[in-house]
Amino acid sequence: MVQPHWFQGDGALVRKSDVEEEREDSCLLTDRQIEVLRLRFQGLSQQEVAETLGTTRSNVSILEKRAHQNVSRAKRTLERWKEIRAPISLKIPAGTDVFDVPSIIFKAADERAIQLPVNSLEVIDQLRTKAPKLFKKRALSEDVQIYVTGSGELMAEDLKSD
Repeated sequence: MVQPHWFQGDGALVRKSDVEEEREDSCLLTDRQIEVLRLRFQGLSQQEVAETLGTTRSNVSILEKRAHQNVSRAKRTLERWKEIRAPISLKIPAGTDVFDVPSIIFKAADERAIQLPVNSLEVIDQLRTKAPKLFKKRALSEDVQIYVTGSGELMAEDLKSD
């Protein structure tokens, strides 16, 4: 059996197995961070999570903090990736008539000298398919960030989501 290695981290002893390790085949969260977040989202306190996992509250605090930092870093990375893939990025406010959205998108494309290979109905269809919860009858129910690639693919993001 491999013995865990201990080191000083943020004022507490932390097991090496609990520290995020960068591996090409893994996500940005370690299994331990995922477990801590899962238990915290179930409503357990840090102390209760520590008791469940057989560690200290301080260690749980460190794991949770680093997990949230990794999630924030991943979100920022995805934003940059969307900007690279989609030269058109628009914030469209809640209450906007669904049938006005295509003209807003086409105007932004024209300003960037991008000719989109889709028509108004295809734009609406893509949005309804990819983000159905954003629609309340003929209006957008929430503020939405819409990304449009040069090939006319739309990506929609609810701005209230976490």
